[in-house]
Amino acid sequence: MNYAAIKKFDIANGTGVRVSLFVSGCTHHCKDCFNEQAWDFNYGEEFNEDVMNDILQALSLDPISGLSLLGGEPMEPDNQIGLLPLLRKFHDAFPNKDVWCYTGYLFEDLIESGKVHTQVTDELLSYIDILVDGPFVAEKKNIRLQFRGSENQRIIDVQNSLKNKRIILWDKLIEGR
Repeated sequence: MNYAAIKKFDIANGTGVRVSLFVSGCTHHCKDCFNEQAWDFNYGEEFNEDVMNDILQALSLDPISGLSLLGGEPMEPDNQIGLLPLLRKFHDAFPNKDVWCYTGYLFEDLIESGKVHTQVTDELLSYIDILVDGPFVAEKKNIRLQFRGSENQRIIDVQNSLKNKRIILWDKLIEGR
C-alpha cells in the first residue's frame, strides 16, 4: 500500500485535532474529487513499518484526539489489508482515542456479503468509530455540511451500527459549524 500524505495536526477531518493518513488508490473517480492524484495506487510513498511508527508517535501527543483515514480510498480491498496492522497497534496503544474513516463505499458495501467485504473487513470495522460513507457527488456538494462534502454522505456510528445490526447515524454535530 502507498500513501499520498500524512497530516499530523488536522482539524478538518473529524472532531478535535487529529492525525490524518491519506492512502493512495481509489476506483471511484468522483467528479471534482479534492484528491484526484491519489486515485493511482502507486502514487506517493510506500506505507511501511517506519511510516506506521511515525504515525503512532504523532498520535501519542496529548492534544491529538484520534486518527482519520482518507484517500484515495481506505476501504479498497488492498488498502484494508495495508491498514489493518496500523489499526491493531492504534487500538492497543490508544484505547481512549477514536478512528474516523472516509470512504466512497456505502456501509452496506463493507458488511458481510457487501461488494468490498474481505477477510479483514470485520476486524477493520471493529477499530473504526465513525465512518463517513458514500461517494462525493459534485451536484450535491454543500459547504455548510460538517465533516462531509456532499449531501448524500452519511456520518455513521460504526460500533453502535454493528451492535444493533442497523445503521445508526452519529448525532454529535458541533454547534456553529
